[in-house]
Amino acid sequence: MKTLITSLLALWPLGVMAQEKPKIDLSIDFASAYVWRGEQVGTACVQPEVTVSYKGFYLSAWGSTGFNSEEPKEIDLTLGYETGGFSVSVADYWTAGDIGYFHYGATNTLHTFEAQVGYDFGMLALNWFTNIAGYDGVNAKGNRAYSSYVSLEVPFTLAGLECVAKLGAVPYATDYYYDGVNGFAISDVGLEVEKEILVTDRFSLPLFARVGWNPATEGAYFACGLSF
Repeated sequence: MKTLITSLLALWPLGVMAQEKPKIDLSIDFASAYVWRGEQVGTACVQPEVTVSYKGFYLSAWGSTGFNSEEPKEIDLTLGYETGGFSVSVADYWTAGDIGYFHYGATNTLHTFEAQVGYDFGMLALNWFTNIAGYDGVNAKGNRAYSSYVSLEVPFTLAGLECVAKLGAVPYATDYYYDGVNGFAISDVGLEVEKEILVTDRFSLPLFARVGWNPATEGAYFACGLSF
């Protein structure tokens, strides 16, 4: 993990030279359910995100919290680089629990560090994710699984709606996802739709809906909300 982070930081000055000032983006989603990689992990929630970027480089903070104390509370930090269709990043996922935030021990942490590499071909985007440190699952032999996830997304327009068809899979055995998979498992077959609902000449509501099926768990999900 240190080698990958060091490589990203070494490339940072190149991005700074190409763009004099950083760009800051702020967004917030209000969703009826928190769905992640084919599984509903929470109900109605608020999910804000702030991203600071130079040309190609970015550092983002994303969070999720529900409307009652029983819902999961999550903070994710991501350092990444994008050029053309290529992207690479390292993320720190943390979900609140019995262990505090500043615990990073190999067997005493709620942080999961994940590396991502992908390419967006325009007509489709392919991404691979692997847990490289922190909290992770184990495989059938009880060894650290370095749990991975692969996703394929195909954007298209239908009847004036912006749509994305999604296919996700867990490539090998781990108990990190879905209470355990024994090998390759398709885990998300879904569709996301976005539409701007015009309210006045100057104001519209950015709506989204997500529906999907998880063959690995034989479950299904549906979520909708607003994205600002």
